[in-house]
Amino acid sequence: MEFQHELIIPNEGLPFKLFLFEGGRGSYVREKHWHTSIEIFAVLGGALSFYLNEEEHPLKAGDLIIINSNEIHSIHAPKENQTVVLQIPLKQFEDYFTAQRFIRFSSGANPNDRRITQLIQHMYKIYTDKEVGYEFKIRASYYEILYYLVNCYRLTEAGEKEIRHSRRLDALSKITTYMREHYREDLKLSELASMFGYSEAYLSRMFRKYAKVNYKSYLQDIRMAYAYRELLNTGHTISQIALDHGFSSSRAFSKEFQKRYGILPSAVQRKNREKSAKEKEDIKKGQKSAID
Repeated sequence: MEFQHELIIPNEGLPFKLFLFEGGRGSYVREKHWHTSIEIFAVLGGALSFYLNEEEHPLKAGDLIIINSNEIHSIHAPKENQTVVLQIPLKQFEDYFTAQRFIRFSSGANPNDRRITQLIQHMYKIYTDKEVGYEFKIRASYYEILYYLVNCYRLTEAGEKEIRHSRRLDALSKITTYMREHYREDLKLSELASMFGYSEAYLSRMFRKYAKVNYKSYLQDIRMAYAYRELLNTGHTISQIALDHGFSSSRAFSKEFQKRYGILPSAVQRKNREKSAKEKEDIKKGQKSAID
């Protein structure tokens, strides 16, 4: 099975992840991968193609596609496009699971596609503008999308083969969810394996087979993702961020950070401060011009 498990972490202070698709410039291919979250791609401009079970789903401006939990997919974006992605944690739908602890949404054309696309576009504008109280406004659109999903897109029946396939990946999903919730702790592979009823060797093989990465690297991915987000959104020191996210020292954190991103965390922090200072100065100039 040549596919990877994608790590998804919600935006700071929000119950979902919203972002502009990284393949917007074209000449982009995302190989087969899967994740626990429900994912919606809303194409606002240009075109791209999804592959689900080797079947191509071409999308153009105004189209959307829903990717289900544990659904293996790949993306081809040879030309420029503008696409906003909304990733929704599976636990948001727990009250609507089937008796098999399973939920699926239709990815075919639906009369409500246009409304969902409008809501996602609206959410992205709210998120980028970040006006005072934007968290309340963006959640209003988010919950309307959830309403449409469970009422207009949810499938009430699924084949046994599909359920078995999902369960096979769901076992690892439960473990990675636990890791995301406890990544600050000293998570040993042996203890995690025992907790979920596996041997250490078997759990190690699960990570290599389904996530295409070893356990230690996956844990470091989680810690680094949260640390990077805090680096951009707070004024905490690098030492504090390192220790708060499971790294043994600021030196260990900086070394790993530079290896992954090609830049020291101190440089990222400095650039972020300079950007914030410039934005504040531009706001002051704009206010002064308005008064004059």
